[in-house]
Formats: sequence, C-alpha cells, structure tokens
Amino acid sequence: MTVSVISFTENGERLSCRLAEQCVDFSVERYSKRKRCEKSEDAAGSVYVKESLTDWVREQFEKKNALLFIGACGIAVRAIAPILKDKCTDSPVLVMDEGGKYVIPILSGHIGGANGLANEIAEQMKAVPVITTATDLNRRFAVDVFAKKNGLWIRNREGIVQVSAKILQGEEITISVGEEHCKVTGTLPEFVRLVPFPPSVETDVVITEKEEMYAAKLLLTPKEYVLGIGCRKGTTKEQLLAFVTEQLEQLGISFSQICEIASIDLKKEEEGLKQFALHAGIPFVTYSTEELAAVEGMFCESEFVRRTVGIGNVCERAALRACGAGGQLALEKRAQDGMTLAVARRTWEVTFDGC
Repeated sequence: MTVSVISFTENGERLSCRLAEQCVDFSVERYSKRKRCEKSEDAAGSVYVKESLTDWVREQFEKKNALLFIGACGIAVRAIAPILKDKCTDSPVLVMDEGGKYVIPILSGHIGGANGLANEIAEQMKAVPVITTATDLNRRFAVDVFAKKNGLWIRNREGIVQVSAKILQGEEITISVGEEHCKVTGTLPEFVRLVPFPPSVETDVVITEKEEMYAAKLLLTPKEYVLGIGCRKGTTKEQLLAFVTEQLEQLGISFSQICEIASIDLKKEEEGLKQFALHAGIPFVTYSTEELAAVEGMFCESEFVRRTVGIGNVCERAALRACGAGGQLALEKRAQDGMTLAVARRTWEVTFDGC
C-alpha cells in the first residue's frame, strides 16, 4: 500500500518526515501545500502541490493510494467531499494532528482499511488511534471486514447496514456457506450462527459462487478468478481493457469476480499494465522467471517469449501461480496484438479466524 501524506505547516512537514522514516510496512509519498517547502530542510523529499487540494485528492484516488492529512479534519473533509463516490471503492482517508498525538480514520474505515492503517500508524508513531465505527467500538463482528479479508465481492452493499444493525442491537445473524468452503477454528464470533447451504429460509448472509439470487440481506460472491497477462512494451491501458473485457464477456465473468492480475516481474513497471490494474481496481502481482518456471503443467509455449524472458509462457503460469494450490485454467492462452491472457480459477474458502 502507498500512503500519500500531505502537510500544510513546517511542523507538519517534520512529522511527515518521521512517518516516512518510522512506518516501514508501507510506502510513504510526501506532499506539501506550504509554498516554502521546496526551500525547507525539514521538507526534503516533499513534493509541493501546486494544484488545488481537491485535484490532488482526485489524483490520489485514481492511483488507489491511501491519504493522510496532517492538519485539521475540516481541511480533509472539504478536500475529499467532491470526489466521493462509493464506500466500496473510495480510498481510505485519515487525519493526524501536527503534534502527532492522534490518528483519525474519516473514510473507508473497513473495506478501504483506514481503521487498520490508523492502528498501524499509531503503534509506529506512539499516537492514539481515534476509531469511531460502531462495530469496532463495541468489538462486534464486522461483515464488511469479513468480506474483505476473505476476498468476497459484496453484491448488494446496502445489506451491510442491515446486517451490522442487527449485530449492534445484540441480535443473532445467520450465514449460509457450503461446508466444503468454510473454515472455523475455535468458536464463531458472537451473534453469528451458520446455517446449511443452500438456505431453505431467508438468511442474513449467503456466500456462494452461484448466480442465483438467494433471499438474503447480504449476498457475497468469492473473487475466485485470476488474470494472467503478458504484453509487449508500450501496450496501452485501453488496448488491454478492450482485449480483456471481450474475453471475460465470452466467459460470463465480471471484473468483480477477479481477485488478482498476475504477470512476470519484468512487467512490474509496465505503465499500460499498471494503469489497467488501477482502472479495474484489482491488485497487480508479479513473479520472477524462476517462480513461474516452477509452476507445473502443460502450457502453450512460445520460443520467442522464451528467448525474451526466459520461459515460454507467461500468462498461464502467472495465473496459476497466483491461484496457489488447486488452481485450474478456466481460459487457456489467448493472444491478440502483442497481448496474451489466461484466466485461472482458484479454490476458495471463507474463514472466521480473527473476525
């Protein structure tokens, strides 16, 4: 994760420098709206933001970066307000006072991960995390956190509020998921009861890869597919989007069912591929030649690709490598205009461990 930190004062710039030094579990990009920051020794490494704050926020949202404002909450609220679209896709936003005493997540606390990020920053900076979401405060099961942790697509997000309300009122919720896909170690979270699948009566939460719309307050679908992609240098985001969209439509798969995009590490900085992944809102992972060569199976090999990158097939191997044990190809290699695509289906399960 990349955290874009923006400050407005000299003290804020010093704090952003400390953040970059002490928070090593994520990448920190430092920005400043203080005009003198380019001449300030304390701001070394900060990028002066010449555009409006809202335009800067829009750019960070497009990059899927987390945002940390060092300053007043009001500044952050006014800056992000025109950009907000969807609680399931908006970037996590946090605020920290320039004294470094408090860290406050103000947007995308659960699905975006702002609450967890606040706790992490607070621990590293010896600050106090100010968490305001009701399920966290009451130490109750949070169904949206559960969905994110298990790689589940929330098909009807309005159901989150209904399910959370029952839990906060001390009422039991029911969850239906096939036994072969469910892992329970120890005890289930408080106020959660598993019922058989398929459910015979209305159930609060149904988790299934099937297309049927069951009578449920919240319907969750596993993101069970991985895209393996190879492309020649200079391939654009638009070319990849058109190619992949056509292939997925033929398979009857939506982008919401994709958990990862995978390729070879030689393509880690390929701009078109990176922009395509950002546009789709899907994590992009890469593997070394050695890691891909270790994937077992029969693949559509190319001597040209072998001479270029050291292995004869990238897309199929990358898709299966990202799936882990039990993954199978749902679409073998397809090629078009220097692009290759394979789709693999991973085995999935949901776990309540730590929920």
